[in-house]
Amino acid sequence: MEQFRGKSRLPNFLVPKRYDLKLKPDLTVCKFSGTVDISVDVVADTRFIVLNAVELSVDPNSVRFITQIDSKVLEPLGVELFEDDEILMLEFAKSLPLGVGVLCIAFDGTLNDKMKGFYRSTYEHHGEKKNMAVTQFESADARRCFPCWDEPAFKATFKITLEVPAELIALSNMPVFEEKVDGNLKTVHYLESPIMSTYLVAAVVGFFDYVEDHTPDGIKVRVYCHVGKENQGKFALDVAVKTLGLYKEYFAVPYSLPKLDMVAIPDFVFRAMENYGLVTYREIALLYDDKHSAAANKQRIAISVAHELAHQWFGNLVTMEWWTHLWLNEGFATWVSYLATDILFPEWKIWAQFLDQITEGLRLDGLAESHPIEVEINHAGEIDEIFDAISYRKGASVIRMLQSYLGPECFQRGLASYIKRFACSNAKTEDLWTVLEEESGEPVNKLMSSWTKQKGYPVISAKLKDQKLEFEQSQFLLSGSHGDGQWIVPITLCSGSYDARRNFLLHTKSEAHDIKEYLGCPISEDGLSNKNRSTCSWIKLNVDQTGFYRVKYDEGLLTRLRCAIECKSMSATDRYGILEDSYALCMACEQSMTSLLTLMGAYKEELDYTVLSNLISISYKVEKIVADAAPELLDRIKLFLINLSQYPVARLGWDPKQGESHLDSMLRGELLTALALFGHEVTINEASMRFNAFLDDRNTPLLPPDLRKAAYAAVMQNVSTSNRVGYESLLRVYRETDLSQEKTRILGSLASCPDPNIILEVLNFLLSSEVRNQDAVFGLAVSREGCEIAWKWLKDNWDHIYKTWGSGRLITHFISSIVSPFSSEMKVKEVEEFFATRTKPSFARTLKQSIERVLINANWVQSIQKEKDLAAAVEEETLF
Repeated sequence: MEQFRGKSRLPNFLVPKRYDLKLKPDLTVCKFSGTVDISVDVVADTRFIVLNAVELSVDPNSVRFITQIDSKVLEPLGVELFEDDEILMLEFAKSLPLGVGVLCIAFDGTLNDKMKGFYRSTYEHHGEKKNMAVTQFESADARRCFPCWDEPAFKATFKITLEVPAELIALSNMPVFEEKVDGNLKTVHYLESPIMSTYLVAAVVGFFDYVEDHTPDGIKVRVYCHVGKENQGKFALDVAVKTLGLYKEYFAVPYSLPKLDMVAIPDFVFRAMENYGLVTYREIALLYDDKHSAAANKQRIAISVAHELAHQWFGNLVTMEWWTHLWLNEGFATWVSYLATDILFPEWKIWAQFLDQITEGLRLDGLAESHPIEVEINHAGEIDEIFDAISYRKGASVIRMLQSYLGPECFQRGLASYIKRFACSNAKTEDLWTVLEEESGEPVNKLMSSWTKQKGYPVISAKLKDQKLEFEQSQFLLSGSHGDGQWIVPITLCSGSYDARRNFLLHTKSEAHDIKEYLGCPISEDGLSNKNRSTCSWIKLNVDQTGFYRVKYDEGLLTRLRCAIECKSMSATDRYGILEDSYALCMACEQSMTSLLTLMGAYKEELDYTVLSNLISISYKVEKIVADAAPELLDRIKLFLINLSQYPVARLGWDPKQGESHLDSMLRGELLTALALFGHEVTINEASMRFNAFLDDRNTPLLPPDLRKAAYAAVMQNVSTSNRVGYESLLRVYRETDLSQEKTRILGSLASCPDPNIILEVLNFLLSSEVRNQDAVFGLAVSREGCEIAWKWLKDNWDHIYKTWGSGRLITHFISSIVSPFSSEMKVKEVEEFFATRTKPSFARTLKQSIERVLINANWVQSIQKEKDLAAAVEEETLF
């Protein structure tokens, strides 16, 4: 049996075709029992059956193999479960007959509290604490529920039966075929599913209410939620019904099941999971309360629903062959979710907000410890770590870049052809490129391989010399060094206006173009264009930020762009891109902090939500790094950052206006939160007054949901060990609300307190039974003053933290949130020493990335300390 151990994948001498799965969960003792009869095709000579199982007790006497030809029963000589390899091995006396047979196994397991496999979630029903049974099988946890071939390529059909308490609702992937009640129990039989991978199998058992609707072609859609919250499911239900219709038209293939259920689960490790026909969500990702949910919550729900429903095509109908191709699922679902949301809510300008996805991808992929979009997976424990900004955000970004290059109509036709060709089967990345290449006639495979098979991305240096524009690409790294990667880069540029656009593929390290020949006009000497456009005033690369790369302009070109921003002649997406690239270049020590602050000053009259949201994000980082590098400048930097927000805040005010836009509602809250965190006294005082009114009346119009995060953060700025009133008040609100969005809003604000002793209390509160395990990560983003005590807390509580969160993806948040903000090489040594004997495959990559971020910060601090003109520049910028 040893030859099957230590392998990344199962042997393929048996292929599962059909599972007849029966499960009986006991919600009182939190155990379950089950049987599975698996129809398999023996395709090669073998005496062994090797399949996945872990944390299950298999009854050896139940195991048998029945041949289809003569119904002969074969009993194994040995039945052995290897927990480390997560495999169950069965040895028979003779080779199994080739062809179809049935493998029968009985087993028992525990409804665990780890939010993976078949697990328990807790909730209150009529004041009594109850358990529900929930499955979460992606990526490799179906094996914790039943023995199976738990790899995406082993697709099969599933006939599922659940035996549950008669009063409960029991859901699975397919509609109910038959239900039989026997005393206090009922047996629910479901229709057999289409062919699918094990990670998409699902079951949920508990007390629920629901709302229901139908698509025009008769598909029943329901949203299930906690009893009494059904009205909060109406928004997601409406989005789902409309989205199914959109995708049917876009993919030219209808939704393939007769029903779609979406369920809000109190304890859930991800935002959502795309189980075929039974999509599960955290409550915050599905339920919308008109009175207490913010505009940002509404937007996230729409995107989450659109994302999970996209998987019903990309992932469920057509499935990746192996986890190396995870991005085919997640990158496409991310990109398509923005496509659908833009159609449903055009006023949200969601494609502008997609820039946040690109930015998160760029920031992670700027690390040497990043990974390619297509990454080799050698152990099941490595899979969870690639559910990251590379698979989701970089994946979505390169898809958008390719769509922009091929054109939307051609791209859509290619996707429809791909889905038809690989429906009910598995695909690799190359399969998609082949179909798009056939449809477009473009060298898609050659173009895209440089983006998916190597990590990182280029920075395009643009220099103006003697009316020639010189381009040079090199791999961008936030460390300031340059890697040796090279890409085929779709370059877009415009000059002086958006009327004159050009594009080309940069195949080589460098190219030069005569500006007049290429753009039709020379560049002006003074940075101004004349009326008849005989000269161009500025040149912008990566128009509308559709390319996954950064641009480094020479000082002259950057000065012209800064003037164009001040003159309001740049689009919002390009204003965003110029700022984001400059920030990244500053962090990489390729541009000075002085230069970055000067550029930020050009945004003092900015009003666009997406641009300002990123400006705020950058401002937080600037404040932190300047505090570490030049603490004597901190007060002036804060004043500068406060001044940047004054113009838009004056326009928006505190109180929502009748009929104002969704984006203004989100922007007001983000701006006021930033002012509070930068210590703006007027904002903190106003927020505190409104919070006190909220304590007296939770429905007061003085503190609508969009303002609450700002108010909570403001209140925490005045909290200390000698003044705990605001902290205690927020804890009271936390304990009294049953809305998950309110609880996470509060958790995200508590740790912003500048008092380290309060921070320690907050961190200990995260470990208490009052905070659901999946919500603890919301409270880990501590204030600058709390970083040291958070690191000590992590070390002191590591054993408990790893025991509680170590088996899933949430453990990575503890490491990245607490380690990454530091900025000294001494801290790196501390971290390395602590984790020297504690590193596990599930967080090894995250730990390396966090350490790299600390080193990047340390280099950045040293670079800033060498800037002689920084103090004068800060002084000058605060005078505007």
